[in-house]
Amino acid sequence: MNMNQIDDVLTRGVAQVLPDKAGLAKIMARKKITLYQGFDPSMPSLHLGNFVGLMKLRAFQKLGHHVIFLVGDFTGMIGDPTDKLATRRKLTREEVLENAKSWKAQASKLLDFAGNNPAKIIFNSEWTDKVTFKDLIEITSNITVQQMIERDMFQTRLKENKPIYLHEFLYPIAQGYDCVAMNVDLEIGGSDQVFNMLIGRALMKALKNREKYILATKLLVDKDGKKVGKTTGNALFLDSTPDNFYAGIMSFPDETIALSFELLTESDLTGIEDKIAQNPMREKKRLAFEIVKLLWGEKLALVAQENFKKTFQDRKPEYNVEVPIADTLAGTISPYTSLASISDAKRLIKQNAVEVNEQIIIDPTFRVKSGDNIKVGNKTFLKVK
Repeated sequence: MNMNQIDDVLTRGVAQVLPDKAGLAKIMARKKITLYQGFDPSMPSLHLGNFVGLMKLRAFQKLGHHVIFLVGDFTGMIGDPTDKLATRRKLTREEVLENAKSWKAQASKLLDFAGNNPAKIIFNSEWTDKVTFKDLIEITSNITVQQMIERDMFQTRLKENKPIYLHEFLYPIAQGYDCVAMNVDLEIGGSDQVFNMLIGRALMKALKNREKYILATKLLVDKDGKKVGKTTGNALFLDSTPDNFYAGIMSFPDETIALSFELLTESDLTGIEDKIAQNPMREKKRLAFEIVKLLWGEKLALVAQENFKKTFQDRKPEYNVEVPIADTLAGTISPYTSLASISDAKRLIKQNAVEVNEQIIIDPTFRVKSGDNIKVGNKTFLKVK
């Protein structure tokens, strides 16, 4: 296999490879590896963060490696405590299966589940449902309490005297056991999942005396470290429409354009920083077009591009600057979104989904002025005349 291709898949959009990139590259040059990423079915739609992982799985599949799309229907009932400063609500088996019902169709936009090297879709309840209490004692004997308690969010909860439930300690064990059950060579996940993936690596060593590599992808975040396209009222999902997705990409902060090209497209990145510096709006439009083309095809990407131009660039709604912003939004933006009342506008404001001049507005009585730029959710952004 071409070493340049291997280096590219292990570099583009990658935060780190553990224990080392060179070792994984040597294995990939020698054989086709088996790899996976797990997806937590806490909601019925795959989001932008999942899109990043799917793109990396897609890159490995195109090189002929064996890809597993793992649905965490068992672990999803527990709920991943990563970055959570409060305990997540546990889900039922019925809820997680309902959430994952259309995931294969959504993932099919990027992965090939047919053909000569089909991706496999597997549910982790296949093995975790069979783990006995005796098995659990044996598995957990390989991980220490000190390893678990060092997690940042657990430390924060302890300092704030907030509870940490034992099932939250068991989540990394359950997730980590997946790689052991599937006997894989590599696990992919976001860089915020490194702790969980390392637990799996430790279990693989202890239970099978086998190496498991970890590839952590970069997170799509803005300059403040806030995840792009996943905030309340501003999320992008793979079961959305081409028009909504195009408009959503157009709402990305300019500083995320280069990273978005790296994570969410297969475009050549040569000179991308210079191109963005010269004309950020042009490159953002190209980004939106390339992403929608990848997901829905060129024809629908062209339609979405034209619809965006007609809806958000050519039309010039007028804003009432004499009344509170909640009244203004409900009175003028309703033709552009599903806002039906002042209550709807206030709800979005409370969800931090309304910005004026890139500042989140939390006061429904705030008054806009001439020249202000207003953004609502992920796709409505207009200028006050």
